[in-house]
Amino acid sequence: MSLPEGVAGRVPAALLERLAELRRDLHRWPELAFEERETQARLRRELEGLGVAEVREVAGTGLLARIPGRAGAGRPPVVVRGDIDALPILEATGAPFASEVPGRMHACGHDVHASWAVGAAALLAGDPAAGDVLVLLQPAEEVGAGAAAVLASGALDGAGAVFGGHVDLRFEVGQVVAQAGPLAASADSFRIELVGSGAHGARPHEGRDPVVGGAALVSALQTIVSRRLAPGTPAVVTVGSFHAGTAPNVIPDRAELAGTLRALDPAVRATLHREVESIARAVAAAHGLEARLELGDGTPPLVNPERGAAWARTAAARVLGEEALRPLGYTNLGGEDFAQFLERIPGCFLRIGARRPGEPVVPAHSPRFLPAGEAVAVGAAVLAECARVASAELGP
Repeated sequence: MSLPEGVAGRVPAALLERLAELRRDLHRWPELAFEERETQARLRRELEGLGVAEVREVAGTGLLARIPGRAGAGRPPVVVRGDIDALPILEATGAPFASEVPGRMHACGHDVHASWAVGAAALLAGDPAAGDVLVLLQPAEEVGAGAAAVLASGALDGAGAVFGGHVDLRFEVGQVVAQAGPLAASADSFRIELVGSGAHGARPHEGRDPVVGGAALVSALQTIVSRRLAPGTPAVVTVGSFHAGTAPNVIPDRAELAGTLRALDPAVRATLHREVESIARAVAAAHGLEARLELGDGTPPLVNPERGAAWARTAAARVLGEEALRPLGYTNLGGEDFAQFLERIPGCFLRIGARRPGEPVVPAHSPRFLPAGEAVAVGAAVLAECARVASAELGP
């Protein structure tokens, strides 16, 4: 597949090949959250090889590169972010550059994201924004902890805008989603331990059975979305883990359930938390059990502000043409820790098409997920232009 015309004219052939090689290397040697030491070293070598003079570590295994602007001081820097961690998944793509680390895989496209962030750095070094641009290569997105670590470091203090993107195989290469409003959900966790008393499987009346109580609780939790929320309200309550017992003829004394809560609205998020606790305690009491709960706050909903989305739409249209802009077209209840940046800094998170025409739509976090390599150049060109547009608007 050839690149979209607007991208081919902006990304030199030598840089295209360099980014392709970088993406293949990152994909071949994936590392998990906060373990990205070799990834960090590889990305540093690439940035320095491209002539980026100021590169430093951030959040342990991340990097922050500063690309000087053409207008000097006086403008807040703009941030371009690419995440770098992989997932504990066994790859089944059959790609010639497939993971060589058993049970580890870039199944969410972060090899592409890291590569297009490096590409954006190269493009901005050659054609700078008005003000400085900080290119952030962020660790630990998959566990929802990397953005918080970067913010806690103070590395982005004073930033005027922030942009990032995610490959999306629902869209073809050259198509971009840059819209205001909710784009990803909060991603919270819960763990519920039900404590009863054990007994012989032949004499259940002598115990208090946490397995039966847990089974009832799994079903009851599904009524939160269907009966506590208005129809059409996007939300998910998923029990992904249920563990109890060690033998078929023994009633155990405890069972443990764990799962995730997803919402696009803060009020709905609060309702999910409240209802999980209420239902867990009520179902436990009905079965003579004690409920011990842990409710964990994960990443907040990702909501693109109108101003940041307008910058991104302008940038994408300049690179690819107005026809490239697409609506998301579906409700995304996946989580994304870029949301934490947007709570403090205006900007936009984009979905960037990564499927060649005629190819199937393969979901992220699956063993066969493999974005098209052409998406690297598209993301680099669009994100670099986002930085230029925002920096011009943020001028004194």
